[in-house]
Amino acid sequence: MLLKKYALALSLASLLACALPAWALPADLVLAVAAGESDERIAAVAKLVASGDSGVEAYFQSLLDGEVQVAGGKRVLIVKDRHAVDAATGEKVEPLPENLDDALVNNRLRGTLEGARSALKLSSPDRAARLTAVKALEDGAREEMLPLIGAALARETDPQIRQSLTLVQAGLQLKSADAAVRLAAVKALAQSDNPNTKMLLLALLEKKGDVYAEPDAAVRAEAQDTLKAVQSQLSSAERFSQIFTGISLGSILLLAALGLAITYGLMGVINMAHGELIMVGAYGTYLVQNLFRAQAPALFDWYLLAAVPVAFFASAIVGMALERSVIRYLYGRPLETLLATWGISLILIQTVRTLFGAQNVQVENPVWMSGGVEIIANVLLPWNRVVIIGFALAVLLLVWVLLARTRLGLFVRAVTQNRGMASCVGVPTARVDTLAFGLGSGIAGLAGCALSQIGNVGPDLGQTYIVDSFMVVVLGGVGQLAGTVYAALGLGMANKFLEGWSGAVLAKIAILAFIIIFIQKRPQGLFALKGRMADA
Repeated sequence: MLLKKYALALSLASLLACALPAWALPADLVLAVAAGESDERIAAVAKLVASGDSGVEAYFQSLLDGEVQVAGGKRVLIVKDRHAVDAATGEKVEPLPENLDDALVNNRLRGTLEGARSALKLSSPDRAARLTAVKALEDGAREEMLPLIGAALARETDPQIRQSLTLVQAGLQLKSADAAVRLAAVKALAQSDNPNTKMLLLALLEKKGDVYAEPDAAVRAEAQDTLKAVQSQLSSAERFSQIFTGISLGSILLLAALGLAITYGLMGVINMAHGELIMVGAYGTYLVQNLFRAQAPALFDWYLLAAVPVAFFASAIVGMALERSVIRYLYGRPLETLLATWGISLILIQTVRTLFGAQNVQVENPVWMSGGVEIIANVLLPWNRVVIIGFALAVLLLVWVLLARTRLGLFVRAVTQNRGMASCVGVPTARVDTLAFGLGSGIAGLAGCALSQIGNVGPDLGQTYIVDSFMVVVLGGVGQLAGTVYAALGLGMANKFLEGWSGAVLAKIAILAFIIIFIQKRPQGLFALKGRMADA
């Protein structure tokens, strides 16, 4: 019996709860949003947002979905599937009234409603939802939303969202009729490094004839000082971005030129097919990606761990076959070697076009290489670029260990400095040539693996980097690992800084002109090769 009483009481409580209104909104504001003049409707939207009442977001969504109708010009209903509820109280309306008019939503009101919904989401526990809401408010906020934005700013702890909210709040306060409010808004912008801040401040300092956009002299003076501080912060962020992109480009040039530095420095071979060895590594990565996608989709995010050795050995095998079959018979004949390797590059390009087609193929980034990290505002460091920089450093370290701490490296250095003497003391120079050429070709394959993560892979991929690779090797000094590093990073940084000043084409021309002049003054490059044969 006791259980039955409890069950009956619970049922009655549920019925009473169902009978109560689902929400309670000011009826006059609800009607003002649904019908009336455009300016009055937009003002009513802001007032509803500022009220903070439950049900506001649902009402706005119903307006956007075209589900709101007005009965007799007095009562606003949300009608869906011939069932209606009162938009102000949430109570069911039965039967459905006959004299219903649609609440039309024009583009201006639609934008305001979407901005209002964003303002309501500023209290969401989800950071991504709040960030999206702030971005939407940058174009759709109204002055009536200031209390809601101020409350959200007071409780927000995320630095990025706080900065965006401050910008939105200041943008609204700058429209205030009170000069003190505008002055406080300008001061709040002093710590911002958002490019939009500069636009807001410049708008205050505009002058039409003899009239300033900002009438108050104190506000203008503060805006001028704030503008200088913001420009300084933006300049620092831009320089940081240029340094990072320069290092990123330098690491790519280093990977592309490192193998060429070994082969060109050891044998003096002008290998015009080096770019195609980069392409072979990139297509090797593409094949491994497809294999993982088809055979082991659960492990797809780790396909690069298998692609790195595949790219290395694929290019190394092609390079050793090239050395054994063609280059070995052309030592000491640089013109014939250049023409032969150029012909081989054309053969490799056509082979790839036959096997994979002439169109570019896409190599996807693993999840852990997607996106980026924002160190400072407006400077996003892509994870794929960061990983490539680290990968280039790792490859450089391994090559240094191989050349400086292994028997093969000792033989390579001996043959580089004096091939005849090395042969006399028992160094198998022919085998060293093959292994060194394979090593350089394998490093080119690693460059192709890295390049596949920042762009599409196509038959002409290698042609983009062959000239830059030779410039790095010649500038750094033939056969000099340290020179290759300095030249790659130097050219990468110079290229990015010059691009920002004169554009990409003029930057390339300026760098090429510099290298020509530099080589005329110092033919041995940054670092001269040491040794009796080199000095002869």
